[in-house]
Amino acid sequence: MRKAFAVGRKELRQISRDRRTLLILVFVPAFFLLLYGYALNWDIRHVTLAVQDRDGTPESRALVSAFVNSSYFDRVADAYSPDEIDRLLDLNHARAVLIIPEGFGRDLARRQAPEVQVIINGENANTATTVMGYAANIIRSAGATFAPAAAPSPPPVSVEPRIWYNPELRSTLFLVPGLIAYILMITAVISTAISIVREKEVGTMEQVRMAPIDTFSFVVGKTIPYFLISLASAALIVLAAMLLFELPMRGNWIALLVALSLFIAGALGTGLVISTVADTQQVAFQAAMLSSFLPTLMLSGFIFPISSMPQALQIVTYAVPARYFLIALRGIVLKGTSIWLLLPQMGALIVYAAVMLGLASVRLARESR
Repeated sequence: MRKAFAVGRKELRQISRDRRTLLILVFVPAFFLLLYGYALNWDIRHVTLAVQDRDGTPESRALVSAFVNSSYFDRVADAYSPDEIDRLLDLNHARAVLIIPEGFGRDLARRQAPEVQVIINGENANTATTVMGYAANIIRSAGATFAPAAAPSPPPVSVEPRIWYNPELRSTLFLVPGLIAYILMITAVISTAISIVREKEVGTMEQVRMAPIDTFSFVVGKTIPYFLISLASAALIVLAAMLLFELPMRGNWIALLVALSLFIAGALGTGLVISTVADTQQVAFQAAMLSSFLPTLMLSGFIFPISSMPQALQIVTYAVPARYFLIALRGIVLKGTSIWLLLPQMGALIVYAAVMLGLASVRLARESR
């Protein structure tokens, strides 16, 4: 370890001379969190709504007010004919149209269940599904306040859902942990992938090989400074997520530190493996982006559920470390899951880090011969 720490001190001096790279490694990940955290949001607000109120009663106006006051819909137009409805939807002036038929208020007074129609622009299926859910909940809630006894009898089975861990269904709480994994993976892989390739290009790699140091100590020494920098950057990202996006911390800080450390170690090992293959910084950068960007974004469960993928791709996801890290991270910060219940995920991260660091050591040993 004395030799490894010597390499680490040498690498820290080299990083300290390049202040620009140090600032990029520490503060750019936090900037990415701000950028993507505010840009990626599945909570749909301010849906443009057109209204065709054929009834004109206090009850129909109250239903329209329920839509407008929900903060999900903005009333932008009143439609008076089917042709006008078609025009509003065709020109994207309205994404949804609320049609209240004649006799709406009368049917409520007679304790009958009146029907209303909501026309939704379905060109974006995900948005349309969400808007449909919003509209159904608003109509259901408004109907209960208008005439609780409108239905002839209560249903034989009632459902009262409870949402755990994210009762407001805020997409931010789902996306931010994925962003943390995504940003850490990219920055850690790129930083180590370029570091060794840079030494190859300037010629200092030959001097290191002539020094009385074994390959494993060299790999560990190369990893130590970037591990500390990445860990500091990760702490900054987590704190920024808690302050800006109200990310909770329901678990143990030590468990979070362990998960972050194992994930960063695996990412740094991946970068070292890439550096043994690439001969130029440009090639190393492209390989690092390809190996970290696509798997973390597409195959980790960050955005797309793994259970919805084809069986062949589901098998491939077992080789993606972000898959295990996301389960651990979301479990710790959102659910307060004990680290003992996350041992399978922690074990997978340990195996991945050991394999990557070992593979980097073997390849560097071959190059030095």
